Amino acid sequence: MKIDQAERILDAAAELFADHGVNAVGMGEIARAAGCSRATVYRYFEDRHALHLAFVRREARRIGVRVSVETAPLRDPTDRLTGAILTAVRLVREAPALLAWFGSADVATTAALAQSDEVIESLGFRAVGDHETAQWLVRVIVSLLIVPGRDDADEWAMVQRYVAPVILDTR
Repeated sequence: MKIDQAERILDAAAELFADHGVNAVGMGEIARAAGCSRATVYRYFEDRHALHLAFVRREARRIGVRVSVETAPLRDPTDRLTGAILTAVRLVREAPALLAWFGSADVATTAALAQSDEVIESLGFRAVGDHETAQWLVRVIVSLLIVPGRDDADEWAMVQRYVAPVILDTR
């Protein structure tokens, strides 16, 4: 299967983000890691912000698909919503290139991108309600990634008690 150049660039960026942090990586470093010129990187991504947005959108789509698949068997709406939120959190925590976005040097970039319409749509949270509700769910996920609970059971209990009732009552 042939990987196109834009995907190769994003894959190279992912490795660098995991190793060095998001904002510490420049376009020249990404070009070298992808085996292309800076001009080629700029042909696909207008600037670093565009590359960041493309990376986050791609990863949000991947997470959205996995969340949907993993939570499909859950029939209880509260369990399904809680499972969706915490599955997204788990998937980010398991991926070094994604977890890098939540370090202290990179969290401002993450916060700005996380609220973009493209990321919210890619995660698939529009199904839970209006745009503001979907934005709030992304904020909950970002909060859990920045300030985690004591353990999985603690996070499950917090989301079940404080998040799910609010979301499910507003639909």
